Amino acid sequence: MEFLTEYGLFLAKVATFVVAAIVLVSIIVSATQKDRDDHEGEGELKIRKLNDQYRRLRESIQARLMTDQERKAWQKKKKKEDKAEKKAAKKQPEPDATEEKTARVYVLDFDGDIKASDTDTLRRSVSAVLSVANPETDEVVIRLESGGGLVHAYGLAAAQLDRVRSKGIKLTACVDKVAASGGYMMACVADRIIASPFAVLGSIGVVAQLPNFHRFLKKNDVDFEVLTAGEHKRTLTIFGENTDKGRQKFLEDLEDTHVLFKEYVGERRPDLDIQAVANGDIWFGKRALDVKLIDEIKTSDEYLIEACERGDVISVSFQRKRTLPEKLGLATSAALEHTVWKILSAFRNQKIQ
Repeated sequence: MEFLTEYGLFLAKVATFVVAAIVLVSIIVSATQKDRDDHEGEGELKIRKLNDQYRRLRESIQARLMTDQERKAWQKKKKKEDKAEKKAAKKQPEPDATEEKTARVYVLDFDGDIKASDTDTLRRSVSAVLSVANPETDEVVIRLESGGGLVHAYGLAAAQLDRVRSKGIKLTACVDKVAASGGYMMACVADRIIASPFAVLGSIGVVAQLPNFHRFLKKNDVDFEVLTAGEHKRTLTIFGENTDKGRQKFLEDLEDTHVLFKEYVGERRPDLDIQAVANGDIWFGKRALDVKLIDEIKTSDEYLIEACERGDVISVSFQRKRTLPEKLGLATSAALEHTVWKILSAFRNQKIQ
């Protein structure tokens, strides 16, 4: 019994510490909110040449497979080659304007949540790429992962990719895990969609759901009034009493949104039987290829490694500078999340056993 009491006190202390940490993080984030808003335009454009990254991986494996003697000889030879390349590069004349330009593949990333929060960084990255990309030789690859979310948010995100298409630049969408609903709205903008064998695609539909507490409030003699000016200003409400007329109008709005969604996809993928796939269902890689939701089965790594043989492959990303309090807050949040997932995993494994 004494052990249980001590254990309970220990858990209480841990819970107190966790709650205190969450409160502290909330205070820090709130205190820096104004400063973040004031510096919204600040950030850093990050450029990485993926050719070099893949080359270093290949050379690292090659070096580990060699004997010590072979490795030393190879490293010596490589140093000479690198030195000769740098020397030759210095002697090269200024490029002629009429000379054929090197093809470049610009790689952008979009990791979508329900609010499509990555849209702002995507917008900035697209603006940067469009300022230098050559429609005749270059290509933009978007590595896309999203299960969808708010209609207006993903509409804006898709519009950023439409900017690439409108400039006549080839656009390829690579989906390794999921591009559903709003995510597929973005993917369908591309000239070509490539997906991994078990990537989830489709979900061309619209859904809305909300709880209603009217009967609970009525049972406890709590009145809730909704005052509007305009017949359709509020069709459904969480706390008030919903009417059949309000539900009908809400359903009509959902259906109209679905029609717009289907039209958007159909315009960008004319070979797709939109009526057959726009039922809200999802398809995995190979099945998605059969119904023409995608054009090829391949992972993004495969596609980009092959692209390295055609020209320069450059990753472009825009990252907003974070203040020190924000960094501390993110670190604390990550630690708490890791702890929670560890506890849940242990509990799940215990249940399985």
